[in-house]
Amino acid sequence: MLDKSVTEIPGVGGKYAEDLALLHIYTIEDLLNYFPYRYDVYEIKPLAELIHDDKVTIEGRVVHDPTLQFYGKRKSRLTFTVEVEGVAIKAVMFNRAFAKKQIHIDNIITLTGKWDAHRLQITVSQYKLGPAEDQAKIQPMYSLKGNLTNIKLKKTVQQAINQYLHEVPEILPERYLTAYKIPERKTAIQTMHFPANRLALKHAKRRFVFEEFLLFQLKMQLLRKLKREATQGNAQHYDVDKVEEFINSFPFSLTNAQKKSLQQILSDMKSPYRMNRLLQGDVGSGKTAVAAIGLFASITAGKQGALMVPTEILAEQHYESLEELFADKANIALLTGSVKGKKRKEILEQLENHDIDIVIGTHALIQDDVNFSDLGFVIVDEQHRFGVEQRRALRDKGLQPDVLFMTATPIPRTLAITAFGDMDVSVIDEMPKGRKEIGTYWAKDNMFERVLKMIEKHVAQGEQAYVICPLIEESDKLDIQDAVDLYHQLVEYFPAHLKVGLMHGRLKSNEKEDVMKKFAENEVQVLVSTTVVEVGVNVPNATIMVIYDAERFGLSQLHQLRGRVGRGNKQSYCILIADPKGEVGKERMRIMTETTNGFELSEQDLKLRGPGDFFGKKQSGVPEFKVADMVHDYKALETARVDAQEMIENNLLYEDEEYFSLRKLLESDPVFTNTLD
Repeated sequence: MLDKSVTEIPGVGGKYAEDLALLHIYTIEDLLNYFPYRYDVYEIKPLAELIHDDKVTIEGRVVHDPTLQFYGKRKSRLTFTVEVEGVAIKAVMFNRAFAKKQIHIDNIITLTGKWDAHRLQITVSQYKLGPAEDQAKIQPMYSLKGNLTNIKLKKTVQQAINQYLHEVPEILPERYLTAYKIPERKTAIQTMHFPANRLALKHAKRRFVFEEFLLFQLKMQLLRKLKREATQGNAQHYDVDKVEEFINSFPFSLTNAQKKSLQQILSDMKSPYRMNRLLQGDVGSGKTAVAAIGLFASITAGKQGALMVPTEILAEQHYESLEELFADKANIALLTGSVKGKKRKEILEQLENHDIDIVIGTHALIQDDVNFSDLGFVIVDEQHRFGVEQRRALRDKGLQPDVLFMTATPIPRTLAITAFGDMDVSVIDEMPKGRKEIGTYWAKDNMFERVLKMIEKHVAQGEQAYVICPLIEESDKLDIQDAVDLYHQLVEYFPAHLKVGLMHGRLKSNEKEDVMKKFAENEVQVLVSTTVVEVGVNVPNATIMVIYDAERFGLSQLHQLRGRVGRGNKQSYCILIADPKGEVGKERMRIMTETTNGFELSEQDLKLRGPGDFFGKKQSGVPEFKVADMVHDYKALETARVDAQEMIENNLLYEDEEYFSLRKLLESDPVFTNTLD
């Protein structure tokens, strides 16, 4: 019955159905599940409790007849005074000249609108003659298109509820309704459209938050299970003793977080299923060491390994550090766009003949002519920098190789589990011992010269500095110090022997590489750059990070930039030059100076910005929910994840009758069924 067309509802004809279709409402079920996007609460509060600029409702007596002014074409302003609690309140209405004939002295009137506490004035959006008692306290407000009005849609929804609500099936087993004290589906739908009070609305929303998260988690986890079973990998029988020996040869001890992540990776490698794991770790937390042990384990199992990174300079740095780490235990090659001709041909032959154990490179690794003898372990660093197709192309070079994605963007665990639901997630949330914490300070614009003097002093001691700007060239719209202008200023300011470099997104790749190389080799002491410097280049000599207009960046981005320094054994500093006008900007600066823990920062960032901004609008991994919000409802998300896991592990969807409605709903989802096919 619920899959019938909306035209079955009295009063819904062809034209009306077309308007509803603009909202993706085609069936009665679509209509019942089209919830209001906000609720207007008509609650009369004492004047003392009204908040400036809020939407409020007041009730009072009209003190004098309204005065009407006309200005411009068909524009009018109606003003009158009402007495509320013995206080004279000015009421203003725009473009409602007709109301002059309806409102008279001594009328009791209920007004809703924007409250101005300073002027004791209300700008009226709605009014009603008579007292407020018989007015519904909470009014649903729907998102509308076409010729639809709120009143018309509300009436149609009410008819649908009267006729079809009894048909709505319950999809959650009774135990969840009882355990979480949430209403059954029918009651929750009725309450979402026509709430009796705030408490009932709160419980109805809680019900749908849990339901949306549970369905999403079930889809993710079922897909992961099915994908895993469909991709029987090659279990890697690595040499445990050799791996142990390799770890002991390190000049440092692994942290507990590194050990835990490593165990998860090695356990994946032993299993018959292909590994699909995300390794998250703050800048400098030691992800590369963990990845190197995984590569070594794969070599002892007779396989080859590949590490793909976004830039050539990063590939070179990984190559140098792995050469040092592996010594004579493996043959390592570097394959980037710069490797051409005879040298490239040689590497390709060695890869195909298994004379190379590990290859490190950029996009060059996924060219058609790159073939492996037996690729068993693939690492993709800063995985969000590569498209899905690029990641898949490297994976397809082997026969179901284990894949490890790495990222230094600390994503809150809850969100990582949601956005990367088809991956297992390992987290390194502990820093190696002895690493000096980066001193972070917030300075105003007028202190910039002091900051430059500090840079000069440190450079004289053989150190280097980054100066980061948000824009490349001056913009009329934003009063931001731009990189090009700042570069010229610094060239003028510093003595000639102190070399200043400039890097930004409009430079060609080889120009960027060249500037970065000069900086890495200390031919350039101060690097002025836009945020293209973010990703992983290791310059242990750089000890100062100055970020201009720091309030323009999100917390996670500021933290990523701060992580470019503090890589050597000298004390490092991050100076945030900012003059934020709003509270959010000030809060960001305060948080940055108080903590260097990336995961703590990312939780705060998420609260300040929301998940869309966090991942970028086009991140397909972040789903859009009707009622649920991943930031505010993260506890419910975690609960739903645990419940979904239990259902799948115990096969409840297929063996317990109480769960069959849930399974039926999952199987009817086209996104889900297409993926299963």
